[in-house]
Amino acid sequence: MYAKIFLKKNREEALKRFHRWIFSGAIQRIEGNSADGDIVEVFSNDGTYLATGHYQKGSITVRIISFKQTTIDESFWEEKLQKSIAMRLSLGFFDHAETNVFRLVHGEGDGFPGLIVDYYNGVVVLQAHSVGMFRERETFARILQRLNILKTTAVFDKSSNTINYKEGEAKDIFLSGNEKLPQVSEYGNQFLIDIETGQKTGFFIDQRENRHLLQQYSHGRTVLNLFGYTGGFSVYAIRGGAKMTDTVDVSESAIQLTNKNIELNFGTNAPHQSFVVDAFEYLKNPARKYDLIILDPPAFAKHQSAIDNAMKAYRRLNRQALEQILPQGILFTFSCSQVVNSEMFQTAVLSAAIDAGRSVRILHKLTQPADHPINIFHPEGSYLKGLVLFVE
Repeated sequence: MYAKIFLKKNREEALKRFHRWIFSGAIQRIEGNSADGDIVEVFSNDGTYLATGHYQKGSITVRIISFKQTTIDESFWEEKLQKSIAMRLSLGFFDHAETNVFRLVHGEGDGFPGLIVDYYNGVVVLQAHSVGMFRERETFARILQRLNILKTTAVFDKSSNTINYKEGEAKDIFLSGNEKLPQVSEYGNQFLIDIETGQKTGFFIDQRENRHLLQQYSHGRTVLNLFGYTGGFSVYAIRGGAKMTDTVDVSESAIQLTNKNIELNFGTNAPHQSFVVDAFEYLKNPARKYDLIILDPPAFAKHQSAIDNAMKAYRRLNRQALEQILPQGILFTFSCSQVVNSEMFQTAVLSAAIDAGRSVRILHKLTQPADHPINIFHPEGSYLKGLVLFVE
């Protein structure tokens, strides 16, 4: 039924530990035809069944979707989706009166390698990072629409920039409905989400708890939100009683949505100003002095080969912020580069503090929230790391 992949001798140990990836170097041979996105079964060198997954040419050749020999059909996917939803139901995501935006499926963390599903108050956004998951998008749309607990009003596939689909150009498209700018509530704060042209699936849901923490530190402070995107941290800072909040982003469209989100929550007289400018350039000549700064840059390293340059960038960015921040200030600093681990990031920030000649203390070590779970057998799913620093 499915093509068979046989591993080289003694290369099955990672699968026995339930890791979700098979690299090309571990494969001995393939029996049967296999094209990108096809279902394949994986066997040890002696012919013992190990797992079933999606095939795709490249360094990661197979992404595992099941460790049981079974038929991969719509009922299989529905059962898996039900399990992802059940976990979030047990954690209270569907009962939170003030929050209706969260992640439904987090790739390997939920047993869906190569798939992200985000929920925006009834609008569901799919993002495939593998051809196999992309080819199942219609299946997922049907399932999501018939699960009553979701109250799905639209399903949007936003995979054009995340997969290399050689059979035809992948286009972002509504699979059902047509709600382009949903409004969501996060801890009572209101946000408009640009699911079509915004970054990722439209909003950085993974920073929800970190934004909430920032709110607790914002009272009476002058806040700078760098790489501010659509103003998530800025809204929380104002809600927390910030004296003044400035949002900086190089994207004019992001800043326009920031301004709409500020007005949506606080009207036209909020203590807020926005700047369309590069964050590094802004730090050279800021508009005012700040005693709370947020650094939430895009991933500086998406591959191992970029780590050295990424470390230099994190060191430079944090040095500039530490040179500008007022005494007794608070710095929220983040990295979303998966290949830069927590120890490496902390080392970069440590070096920045030395360069800036500032004494700092770590108040919090931050990570991704519960709706972005990390499979304990797949530590690569840990990507977001952050530090909250007190700067003397």
